[in-house]
Amino acid sequence: MILRALAALCLLFGGIALAAPALAADPVFTDTACPAEWPTGVREVRCGTLTVDEARDGSSDRRIDVAVVIVKASTPYRDASGHLLPPVLNFHGGPGGASTPGVGRMLQAAQQNPDALAVDQDMIFFDQRGGGRGRPSMDCPGVELTDAGPPSDEDRDGLIACLRGYQAQGIDLNWYNAAAIADDVRDLVQVLGLEKIDLRGGSYGPRIEAAVITHQPQIVRAVVMDSPWPPEGNWAVGTPEQVSTAVRIILAKCAAQAECSARYPDIQARFEIEARRWLAGPITGRDGRTFNVDDLSAFLMDTTYSRVGVRRLPADLDRIIAGDLSPVAEVAGNRTYYFEGQHMAHLCKEELPFESKARLAAGAAGDPVAEVLVPSLSRLFDVCDAIGERPAYPIENAPVVTDIPTLFVAAEIDPGCPPALTEAAARGYANSQVVIVTNATHGVINASPCTRRMARDFLRDPSAPVDRSCLPAADTPLDFTLDPPAA
Repeated sequence: MILRALAALCLLFGGIALAAPALAADPVFTDTACPAEWPTGVREVRCGTLTVDEARDGSSDRRIDVAVVIVKASTPYRDASGHLLPPVLNFHGGPGGASTPGVGRMLQAAQQNPDALAVDQDMIFFDQRGGGRGRPSMDCPGVELTDAGPPSDEDRDGLIACLRGYQAQGIDLNWYNAAAIADDVRDLVQVLGLEKIDLRGGSYGPRIEAAVITHQPQIVRAVVMDSPWPPEGNWAVGTPEQVSTAVRIILAKCAAQAECSARYPDIQARFEIEARRWLAGPITGRDGRTFNVDDLSAFLMDTTYSRVGVRRLPADLDRIIAGDLSPVAEVAGNRTYYFEGQHMAHLCKEELPFESKARLAAGAAGDPVAEVLVPSLSRLFDVCDAIGERPAYPIENAPVVTDIPTLFVAAEIDPGCPPALTEAAARGYANSQVVIVTNATHGVINASPCTRRMARDFLRDPSAPVDRSCLPAADTPLDFTLDPPAA
């Protein structure tokens, strides 16, 4: 899962390689011009396209393109043995995000802060197959979709029509998933003449990292996972409860602070009553605009992902209870931040076949805040039933077991990738370190100098314990944004 910033930017392997199928063609890397608007002279930058087979079993000769950008290190770091560190391959989240379009902004940031990009190691960014600047790029213009699912029946139907349209073009959706991307990564390493790489990803990016660990471990030295979504996680089942838990954590922190508690007394209980009203039917605000439970669902998901939203949540819920629905309207104004076709191809292959509508509803039953999420998440199953992808093999939904050094960094407040999921996944990583950051939200590493330094130091020496002394203490109060008192 991913919030918008990660969807726009962001930033393994264990099987035996099989013999190349008869119809498989060699991967090809073609250099291309970088976008003219990107700043020059900041770093040496190489742009290109990786061309590979769409079908990884040799069943088709259709070829696809994956967009790639390589940013050279400004001061390459040598380890204790005098060896240069390998490049870092960055995995974007989503699924349905993109990585290469954000490199221009990273270069701009590096003009002001040289430590912001590619200092110790070369950085490789790529748009995972089916999205970004690749070909095909399976966007569904006009269709709204969030991590809480399609917010209306019309959006559900639009997704089905969009995906069927890509199928009519000859695109086989069965090959747009984590296991196929792991093969793309292997091919990229081969054509670039590399021996090893490091992996770094956020949100759904670690789901792809896990596939590389499972299928191509021989090319990986070390791994960093930020707010990770592991393969064994359930995309829909359990998510309503996770969102409800995130809301409770935030509101409990408000209740523990005198000013916040006085401004918004009994906010948890009052919001549960309000949630039941939304479950009963559409709500019309004081300005005459009407919203429904799916709009509230998207608001809760997006807000509890967001660092700004979390700090405003008590004030926003108080507004909603009072009939000011502007916080819901703000989220409803932008719900098209994914490459929706890529997003659904992943979910229908490697997530939802292992879940069910019945388990989704049963898990949320009795908790009105959780129940708010059920209708929109349920529509995901309708989309997958309609497009008919073949389910992934069970190994793609199994916990990873590896001894590759891995750093997990997770947020205390995360409705999609909660810390308990990180801690459970890390048990299979024999050489792992787990860091849970108090008061942090989804997308931890780039949110502070402390966590950025932690990730950098880990990749310099994955065998050394990371320095946690700069992290906030467990009892650090959350800094809420409170509305001014009523006049």
